[in-house]
Amino acid sequence: MRATRIVVLGAGIIGAACARELALAGCEVIVVDRGGPAAATTAHGEGNVLVSDKGPGPELELARLSRRLWPEVLAEGGRPAEWEPKGGIVVATTEAGAEDLRGFAASQREAGVRAEPLSAAELAAAEPHLARDVTAAFAYPEDAQVQPSGAASVLLGAALRAGAVLRTGCEVLGPVSRGGRITGVRTTLGLIEGDAFVNAAGPWAGELSARLGAPVDVRPRRGEVLVTAPMPPTVFHKVYDADYVGAVGSGSGDLQTSAVVESTRAGTILLGSSRRRVGFDDRLHPGVLSRIAAKALRLFPCLSGAAVMRAYGGFRPYVPDHLPLIGPDPRLSGLWHATGHEGAGIGLSVGTARLLADGLLSREPEMDITPFRVDRPLALAEPGSPPAAGRAVPGGEQP
Repeated sequence: MRATRIVVLGAGIIGAACARELALAGCEVIVVDRGGPAAATTAHGEGNVLVSDKGPGPELELARLSRRLWPEVLAEGGRPAEWEPKGGIVVATTEAGAEDLRGFAASQREAGVRAEPLSAAELAAAEPHLARDVTAAFAYPEDAQVQPSGAASVLLGAALRAGAVLRTGCEVLGPVSRGGRITGVRTTLGLIEGDAFVNAAGPWAGELSARLGAPVDVRPRRGEVLVTAPMPPTVFHKVYDADYVGAVGSGSGDLQTSAVVESTRAGTILLGSSRRRVGFDDRLHPGVLSRIAAKALRLFPCLSGAAVMRAYGGFRPYVPDHLPLIGPDPRLSGLWHATGHEGAGIGLSVGTARLLADGLLSREPEMDITPFRVDRPLALAEPGSPPAAGRAVPGGEQP
């Protein structure tokens, strides 16, 4: 049966993108969040829309779909999103790293990605303040950036204009089901009924799914970013060390840092990145921030005198096999998931929404959705398994 009244659980960028896609398709959409729209993970992201960090496979295909859709979506009225198709540059700083980067870029080119080797002179022209002792560099002209909260507001605004309804301060307490199908959710604001329910709760998707009786293995993975005071033009692309790709794909819960440096339209420079699994412990640790700064300075020594204006952190929705969950839950009819994107949620949001709507509305999907199925190995959690340990963080959806 085609679902016509759909309740989206989570008002971050994934939930906002799903709400927009479904509302524009003519569905009656209700968006529910226990905090405010884009107030958690989305607000703590860098706004990356990347193909450069993904090897051949389903996530890269989803990234390419999303990269194609983003300009189309923002053409509807995306000024607050600050779309910057500035491209990315990935560098290696060791001989072994250079060999790995060349092989990685070659595999991406075979998959259709533009990965262009840069000579020393070309690199100096593209990034004049970058350290000169790099061993290899590749340009990725398809990489882009948005302002995360602005992009989410564009998506949610389009959904609301198409008739969607937003309910904030509304926490889901449990399901109402009939004959093995979810027909409603009990919330702090009362019962909300629907034909289908979309779990788009980001790092809290594991906890929410457990409350609904169909747990998925989505866990929080902490990340931190340093922000400089506004500076003269210094960094012109998203620039990162090739070891960032390994950190993204690692399953380790231990601290990992890599150099990721990029500017914003306001003139500030973002310095990342870190990854560690600490539950929902939201404390900033000076040691982590120090390691981020040291790696950033390795690429841009000119930043040694830059004033750090602030630091922030957030939680990425991590799945052990590093692929998002997109599609129906086989254990509870009417429940769908759109979560588990880890640090790529901003970039993958519009493609995810398109695939989710294709499934919900029985349309021919734009790409094979099978790799993202919910019942694959490492995606489902055992019934009764506790949510991730750590201090709870207020908000509904959280880099």
